[in-house]
Amino acid sequence: MIVVDTNVISYLFIQGDYTNYSEKVLRKDPEWIAPVLWRSEFRNVLSLYLRKHLLSIEELLQTMREAEELMKGGEFDVNSSQGLRLAGVSHCSAYDCEFITLAQDMQVPLITLDNNLLAKFPNETISLEIYGL
Repeated sequence: MIVVDTNVISYLFIQGDYTNYSEKVLRKDPEWIAPVLWRSEFRNVLSLYLRKHLLSIEELLQTMREAEELMKGGEFDVNSSQGLRLAGVSHCSAYDCEFITLAQDMQVPLITLDNNLLAKFPNETISLEIYGL
């Protein structure tokens, strides 16, 4: 089991520079978990592709369904107090600290591309590129 951030999920479903890494991570550890927040962040990513005419509404909806199916049973609410405390001491966003909170609570790593999180939380995070080797 691993926590994955929204970028890792996004690259699995939308072809990009790190898609190969996300696919390798899924093969290595198919039990992905994330805070419920991932849904809103992923919808935001998809809406950007829609606005840029890179995905049709049908493709966007299908991609969302596939991502929801992958994450089914792996979505968790996180402790607000813990997340806000982490944001306060790290100066990372409260959004990012939800992923750290979940990783801490579940005692599993967060796989991320976020260099700030990798630097501020080295004990909780592993780079997508490193984990996907």
